[in-house]
Amino acid sequence: MSAVLEGLRRWPDIEAPELVAVDAADRLILDESAVLRAGVDAGSIVVIGDAYGALTLGAAHAGATGIRSHLDALNGERALAANAERAGLSEGYRTLPLEPELVRGARIVLLRLPRSLDELRDIAGVIAAHADPSVVVVAGGRLKHMSLSMNEVLGEFFGRLDVSHARQKSRVLLAREPHDGHDPQPASAHVEGLELRAFGGAFAGARLDIGTRLLLDSLPAELVGGTAHDPLIDLACGTGIVGAWLATRHPNAHVYACDQSAIAVNSARATMLANGIDNRVEVRQDDALTARPSASASLIALNPPFHSGAAVTDLLAPRLFADTARVLRSGGQLWCVWNSSLGYRALLERAVGPTQQVARNAKFTVTVSTRR
Repeated sequence: MSAVLEGLRRWPDIEAPELVAVDAADRLILDESAVLRAGVDAGSIVVIGDAYGALTLGAAHAGATGIRSHLDALNGERALAANAERAGLSEGYRTLPLEPELVRGARIVLLRLPRSLDELRDIAGVIAAHADPSVVVVAGGRLKHMSLSMNEVLGEFFGRLDVSHARQKSRVLLAREPHDGHDPQPASAHVEGLELRAFGGAFAGARLDIGTRLLLDSLPAELVGGTAHDPLIDLACGTGIVGAWLATRHPNAHVYACDQSAIAVNSARATMLANGIDNRVEVRQDDALTARPSASASLIALNPPFHSGAAVTDLLAPRLFADTARVLRSGGQLWCVWNSSLGYRALLERAVGPTQQVARNAKFTVTVSTRR
C-alpha cells in the first residue's frame, strides 16, 4: 500500500512542495480500518471526503472492490481518476454524489473529517439514514482541524463513539449504532432581498460575507452582456448569491454560475430555484471556466478562493485570473473582490488588462479589469 500512497499526485489540482496529496490522517484511517475492511463483502465500503484518492486507492489496493467514493471538489475527483489509472486500480471504485445511493447498505465508511460542522452533520445524517445498521464510520483528521464539537455532531446520529490514540498529530473517531438519520437540507436566509440556500460546507453559509457585500455594492447598474450566448458569469459562485443578485436586478439577463465544489453547486441551484430564476441561471460544476469558449463573455464577477482543501494558498487566484482572461472578449470586464493584503492588482494587470480600484474597506478591495 505504501507504494500506491507515495505515488499519489494532486494534479490536475495545484501542486507545490508544501501541498501534499496524502498525509498522516489518511494513513491512520487506513490502518485503523484494516481489520474491519477485511471482513466485508464487495460493494460494502464507502469513502467520503477523500482529497486525492488516498483512502479509495489504499482500500482498493488492499483488495476492496466496488468501492463507492464521494469527493466534493471536481479536481479531487479528477486527481483520483488519474492516480487510479497510474496505479491500475480504475476498476475498483466509482464516484457518486452525496445522496442515498452513495451509502445505501454500506458496512464501512472511511471519512476524512470536514472542517465544517454543518457539512459533517449532512454527511453523518445521510449515513445514519441509509447505511447498514451495523455500519462503522472510521472518521479521521489532523488534530489541528478537529474539535470536541465533531464528537457531539456524530453523537447526534450514532449511539457509540470510540476514539483512537493520536498518531503523528492525527486521530480517528469510530462511530457505530446509527439512528435518527436524514437527508441533507440546505440552511436558508433572506439576504439583500434574495432567498439564499446553503448546504453544509458552502463558503459563508446562508449569509452574505463582507467581501461579497462590497462587490455587490460596487457592480454597475448598467451591464454589458447577459444574453443566452453572452451570459453574465459568476465564477467561483459559492451559494450563488452574486449570480442570483445579477439575475434578479436584471430581469431579462442570462447568468452562468460555476464552482468546483459540489456543495457550492447544489447550494447555488437551490438558491436559484428558491428565487424563481432557475430558468435563466445555469449552474455548473467546473474547474475555473473550462466549459466556456474563449473570447465569449462581456462580464465576469469573482470572489477568488484562497483555500485548497485545508491549506491556505495564493496559487488558486492566478489560475482563475488566467482563465478569466481567456474567456473575456476584448473590452470585457472582470469585477473582482479580494483581501487587500493579497495585493492582486499587479497580477490582474498582467493577466487580464488595465485594472482600476472601484471600492475599498478596512479589509477588502474591489477592482475592475478590462481585457485588452
